[in-house]
Amino acid sequence: MGCVISHLSAKFAFFPPSPPTYQITKRDDGKLTAIYTSSSMPLTSAVGAVDDGGGGGGGSFDVLSLRTRRGNKIVAFYLKNPYAKLTLLYSHGNAADLGQLFDLFVQLKANLRVNLMGYDYSGYGASTGKASELNTYADIEAVYECLQTEYGVSQEDLILYGQSVGSGPTLHLASRLPRLRGVVLHSAILSGLRVVCHVNCTFCFDIYKNVNKIRKVKSPTLVIHGTEDDVVNWLHGNRLWKMAKDPYEPLWIKGGGHCNLELYPDYIRHLYKFIYEMEIMTTKTRLAKMKLPKKTSPTCSCSCIKVGQPSCPKCPKLQCPECCGMPRCPGCSCCLNWNCCSWGWVKPKCPDVKLRKCPSCLGCGCCTCLGTCMRCSCW
Repeated sequence: MGCVISHLSAKFAFFPPSPPTYQITKRDDGKLTAIYTSSSMPLTSAVGAVDDGGGGGGGSFDVLSLRTRRGNKIVAFYLKNPYAKLTLLYSHGNAADLGQLFDLFVQLKANLRVNLMGYDYSGYGASTGKASELNTYADIEAVYECLQTEYGVSQEDLILYGQSVGSGPTLHLASRLPRLRGVVLHSAILSGLRVVCHVNCTFCFDIYKNVNKIRKVKSPTLVIHGTEDDVVNWLHGNRLWKMAKDPYEPLWIKGGGHCNLELYPDYIRHLYKFIYEMEIMTTKTRLAKMKLPKKTSPTCSCSCIKVGQPSCPKCPKLQCPECCGMPRCPGCSCCLNWNCCSWGWVKPKCPDVKLRKCPSCLGCGCCTCLGTCMRCSCW
């Protein structure tokens, strides 16, 4: 039963354009180029800001064929901005391919001043194989490896962008990269099954369990969602934002649907603000945002343990500047009143300090009360 539902969820998740909107061909110099299926014209013919290698233009455009660990060959587009400091890795939605998104990529590259890497999932566009959850994970891993080896992009200079179903592979990779610069979730899903059935619990046969992976992401996370999204309800984005460890100011586009958020002026304005703040964020600030565990041990060189204050109102508050506020017994480095019920000291190793046995010594345990019992055999 679980396999059947998982298969149905996958059918709801993947709608690759058929036929693909572009094709891949080889040029005379051996490099790959992309052409529109309908017109056989290069994708760059309608865009003057991108150079596909022939000279001029405001950057470079590379067409790549990458092999994944699951044996598929996927197509990726790399658009370089000469003024960029960061790189955006874009994972698209379920019903688009690179041919349809190329114009958007050019605009994002120019307006956000970033390098941009987009890719088609297995079974999409000119990529081989079949679309599936596990294949998309392998796909984004192959693209990230390419960014590292071919373009020298480290995770500190990378922002992951996931739209709709693309939020699945995006959070999959983001949960494994603790020093990632940032994450953008655009019309993201909590999980595949939650889009179809609106369930509140997670089943083993569900796909893209973003509701679990968002907790593992340590990077600043921007969530963008339309309030009138009739495909993935706004509540998906709202919950992901609330569950993020380092949530950035979200963008709820009033009246926005599932596939038209790019048309709203607030979209590019807010996204640019996020990119800019990620650019100027220093290493010190990023480490502070990761909420590293604080040291709880005392900083002094002695072997004492930090203690609280005595519970008896008549007792003075003992402070020792050399011993983290803890008194020490004469002649040794251990604590005199080690069995104090109100301070919780540990047992000393010194053989001269003996275990108290009489009822008077087992009372408050504070300095004033112990002063009345200093002559007993316990001491």
